[in-house]
Amino acid sequence: MFLVLGEKPSVAQALAEVLGAKKREDGYLEGEDCIVSWCLGHLAEYAAPEVYDERYKKWEFADLPILPKTWELRIAKDKKEQFDVLKELLNRKDLEYVVNACDAGREGELIFKRVYDLSKSSLPVKRLWISSMEEQAICNGFSNLKNGKAYESLCEAAVCRAKADWLVGMNATRAFTTTYYKRMVVGRVQTPTLAMLVERQKKVENFEKEAYYQVELPVLDFFVTSEKMKKEEEADALVKMCEGNSIHILKVERKQKKTNPPKLYDLTTLQREANRFFGYTAQETLTELQKLYEEKWVTYPRTDSQYITEDMEQSVLEILDILSEMLPFCSGELVGRNVRAIINNRKVSDHHALLPTKEAWKQDIGTLSKKQKDIFYLIGQRLAQAVSEAAVFEETEVSAECAEHLFATKGNKVVEPGFQKILKAFQENARKTEETGEKEEKVSIPENISDGMEIAGRTPKKRKRFTAPPKPYSEDTLLSAMETAGNHSFDLETEKKGLGTPATRAGMIEKLVSSGYAVRKGKQLLPTREGIALVSVLPEELKSAALTAEWENELLRMERGEVTSETFMEDITEFVQKLIAGCGEIPKEERYRFYEKESIGKCPVCGSPVYEGKQNFYCSSHDCNFALWKESRYLVGMKKTLDKKMAKELLEYGKTRVTDFYSQRTGKKFTADLLLELQGDRASFKMEFPKRK
Repeated sequence: MFLVLGEKPSVAQALAEVLGAKKREDGYLEGEDCIVSWCLGHLAEYAAPEVYDERYKKWEFADLPILPKTWELRIAKDKKEQFDVLKELLNRKDLEYVVNACDAGREGELIFKRVYDLSKSSLPVKRLWISSMEEQAICNGFSNLKNGKAYESLCEAAVCRAKADWLVGMNATRAFTTTYYKRMVVGRVQTPTLAMLVERQKKVENFEKEAYYQVELPVLDFFVTSEKMKKEEEADALVKMCEGNSIHILKVERKQKKTNPPKLYDLTTLQREANRFFGYTAQETLTELQKLYEEKWVTYPRTDSQYITEDMEQSVLEILDILSEMLPFCSGELVGRNVRAIINNRKVSDHHALLPTKEAWKQDIGTLSKKQKDIFYLIGQRLAQAVSEAAVFEETEVSAECAEHLFATKGNKVVEPGFQKILKAFQENARKTEETGEKEEKVSIPENISDGMEIAGRTPKKRKRFTAPPKPYSEDTLLSAMETAGNHSFDLETEKKGLGTPATRAGMIEKLVSSGYAVRKGKQLLPTREGIALVSVLPEELKSAALTAEWENELLRMERGEVTSETFMEDITEFVQKLIAGCGEIPKEERYRFYEKESIGKCPVCGSPVYEGKQNFYCSSHDCNFALWKESRYLVGMKKTLDKKMAKELLEYGKTRVTDFYSQRTGKKFTADLLLELQGDRASFKMEFPKRK
């Protein structure tokens, strides 16, 4: 008898169906020789700071950094019932071993480890590692279960990632919030991503468009164009010089070029294209893709590979045989068979590229939502493109001379569309309304143009154009920037992972939006005023994409056993300590840049605003010592503390009526007017009883 733990109920049910575990129990399914249960995603997270020490309930800069010596996990309240089920199962004496069937990746290891450790189980662990929820893939996976110890390095990287996020997030958020008296949420990956948004927004706002001019000469059915000119009078002069003059064709050069088919999708490129084609957010794409995976339409979603392995060649050929039946816009003759183009064993680590499954052919496409259908078709057409022939086109360059000035143009003509036939069919089916990238003017160069020709002059035209500003990030372009962030800081041999992982980038973008640091405007992602304010005060090391990308690379090396967890965590701890030390050195006047104070009145000595502090109401001028103390010798005997209402009236009228003074002589309360008097810039009080009517 063995136990199988999936990441979600839907996955567990699919596994149970293959394993024959059909008897429903409370929180699990049971069969003759196995029990299948589920984790509900992350059942446990690292505890909040106040769990380690009561004093952390109050945010104080003096208590930082918070560096747990022993890390504690806490079960989410809404998931405790399922954890209790798992704890009991993991400690059953009749079980031989437990199979970790959580998603085959870093986070799947972490989800299982936390439940296993908290249950204090001693069951041997085996690992199910599959890339598809198809029945055959599940059967093959259970026939080739791995020893759980083989994934210890991957698990250690997952643990270190979670600890690093906690240490940087908790300490930096508290440090900058208490330093600037303004809530500032800081994250290891989130903050560098926000910094990229802010940097791009500054470039857009600071861009000053510049006019430039070009002269166009009509030649047969196309135009040749001059070089760019900054001054309009230069363009006007060139128009006059060329007016009526013949055009001499200096050179016509024709070259055939090829554009190879695109690679298969990994998660990030799929999210980018889904945003570009349909406007779906990265999180929407990941959510729907996960559903497609669990329902056996596609292979494992959270992949960073764009290739398949050599042993998959035959199974992919079988998918290609039925692909046109799954894609209504793609006839059989459009689908190529060049599977060798997408095979690269070295570039497949944990999971191969995204593919439709053979199981999808047996299912009803009508059961899918619009988003799911769009994403499934995207994955299918990409496979069809990737195994098709290259597109061949003829590029023609024409250079000409008129009035001793050079003119030129380029033209393209499709010779063989190749894979682009599939792309065009998909675009027409998707009714894509917005083109990707910038539109280029298509120039058609006639075949009868040749070197040395003289063309009779016609009327030249002056064109005024403007330099284009950089575009704000869309989710498509931001995902690309996150993927390549910090690459320039590494040598060519270093494997680069950028900011976050394919599995976490969508979540980072959603966090920026939900925290109020970024906002969606159509397809654009823009930083908010709060986001810009946060980035303006953070040190470079927190905003650095290169540093965070370096940490991701170190985690990757840890997965391979090349870096120890101790070394990685020492670096993170040292970084946090330096961060706190840097916060402590921020000048006092800088710390109040966001502190919005409410003036309660004007100083009777110098006229400056008076603000409320913890112990007094003080003059804002550094050269003035005026203050009204909340607790004073004069008032303490009458059991009275100066409050904001009293202070406002004293500043405005010079007196305030108090109805609850205490008399030590009579033991009773009484009413009197408290009057403000000045001795230089020092405040004193006296009492006046209201006259009886």
